[in-house]
Amino acid sequence: MGKKGKKDQKKVKGAEKTAAKMDKKISKRSKREEEDLAALIAEFQSLDAKKTTVVETACPPPSPRLNASLSAHPDKDELILFGGEFFNGKKTYLYNDLFFYNIKKNTWVKSDIPNPPPRRCAHQAVVVPQAGGQLWVFGGEFASPDGEQFYHYKDLWVLHLSTNTWEQIKVPGAPSGRSGHRMVLSKRQLLLFGGFHESARDFIYYNDVHAFSLDSFTWSRLSPSGTGPSPRSACQMTSTPDSSGVIIYGGYSKVKAKKDVEKGTIHSDMFLLKRDGKEEQEKWLWSRVSPSGSKPPARSGFSLAVGPTGRALLFGGVCDEEEDETLEGDFYNDLYLYDINKHRWFPAQLKGCKSEKKKRRRGKKGGEQGERSEEGQAEEGAAAQGPVEVIKEIVTEDGTVMTIKEIIPGTQVEEESEEEEEEDEEGASAILVEPCARSSAMATVKYGKLYLYGGMFEVGDRQFTLNDLYCLDLHKMDQWEVLVEMDPKTQEWLDDWSDSEGDEEGDEEEAKGGDDEEEESEEEGDEQDEEDHPPVQPGEALEDFQSRTEQYWVGLARANMGPEAKDTKVQKVGIAMAKVFYEDKQ
Repeated sequence: MGKKGKKDQKKVKGAEKTAAKMDKKISKRSKREEEDLAALIAEFQSLDAKKTTVVETACPPPSPRLNASLSAHPDKDELILFGGEFFNGKKTYLYNDLFFYNIKKNTWVKSDIPNPPPRRCAHQAVVVPQAGGQLWVFGGEFASPDGEQFYHYKDLWVLHLSTNTWEQIKVPGAPSGRSGHRMVLSKRQLLLFGGFHESARDFIYYNDVHAFSLDSFTWSRLSPSGTGPSPRSACQMTSTPDSSGVIIYGGYSKVKAKKDVEKGTIHSDMFLLKRDGKEEQEKWLWSRVSPSGSKPPARSGFSLAVGPTGRALLFGGVCDEEEDETLEGDFYNDLYLYDINKHRWFPAQLKGCKSEKKKRRRGKKGGEQGERSEEGQAEEGAAAQGPVEVIKEIVTEDGTVMTIKEIIPGTQVEEESEEEEEEDEEGASAILVEPCARSSAMATVKYGKLYLYGGMFEVGDRQFTLNDLYCLDLHKMDQWEVLVEMDPKTQEWLDDWSDSEGDEEGDEEEAKGGDDEEEESEEEGDEQDEEDHPPVQPGEALEDFQSRTEQYWVGLARANMGPEAKDTKVQKVGIAMAKVFYEDKQ
């Protein structure tokens, strides 16, 4: 038994060594992948570096996208859209374009500002009112065109809205590179929680908390006491009305199960992170929250925003059902409100447009009660009649059948007369116009109105990416207003059986949605031709090309990365740039 035990121990140790070697190899591969992407990012930055003046251009609505950021301007009647991603079935596109939406005029302006952050999605953006208004951006990810490799940023940028200038804030102690994290303003700090880092072969989820001081421009990692949330990304993070802490709800994470099959987990728990003491002796404490009311069904990819009177808003999302290696999801278009002060969930019940006759009757009958709160309206509506699920089918031009599930909120009942029942039906039909079910949309609140832009939903293996814009008055809670409408039939999708490469490129430009992107693509091509990179000689091997042109590429990498970058990293990026260029010419 003893000898057998020693043999078993040797086998275990051998297996551990093998696993350690594999982890080391995976780590090296992931590092090489990030270096390749860093070279591609540097190429894009060299194009952005050619911009020397601010150019503002009136434009149609931005192209379809998801995982961008939508923020309310602190001083103007504007919304700010930055970054995002788009996938057409063949290729992944990342953006770093900047748009301003004028709420009163219902118009869009594209703002090209020199020295912008590199292209990214799944980042976080926070608006602060200081110094004429600022937009702070941290992290996010860049993906290779085939969507198989990822580069996670750990950079911090600020857009000075008063001067239209981007500035990168380079200070030590920043969180590690990540995307899917959450960041909010709490007093004079930016608080950051969670997120994930993923390569082609491994991933890690975070539950750490970091704070960035807007006074001293310094990062610090918090060490809260108590039991906090498990590692996760894409949660809801909301600052409390008194700025004494933040609420964390839900999120998503995954682990590797048997045979390296990834298993996802949708979280639905809630925590409060609360600060205590003065700034010099500030302490933080995690505590579990058990909210009351009607909780949202479990989901991921929901949109979040902060409404008036201390209420967090949760819209849409998707609930994925995983079986072995298949994944199917139910998409939502419902809206839930969370009262942070009362720790209570309730579904938003829209009233619809009521007739004048009914309004007068309500005024006479319940005038002494005055206006009810949104929560009271929601509770009474829920008691009167629950939401109704409506299923629509749309056939696209290529024959794909699109099934859209919509949750139509119930109407309120006041009197049991036939006349009022007819009026209720009219009111219900008036609120049928609403966003279709989706996930990963962008949301923000301005002047008591919720704005919802873009996102995506899936039909089978096909993804539909949206660029529509809706708004909902959170005080009236009557109906959604369509500001930009998108016809699902205009969606393009490139399958593996697409014909030629040239046709694919044409379809890709069309799928991106407009002449703007096509013109940009042509301009980028012209600019790349002007770069005068060293040509690849006929029959030249990659190693020979890298050796012959190393000095040029390292110099170009240094120019893009700046004087502060380490020589070893600059050299690696330069070599990777040479590789990308060489492979592009083959």
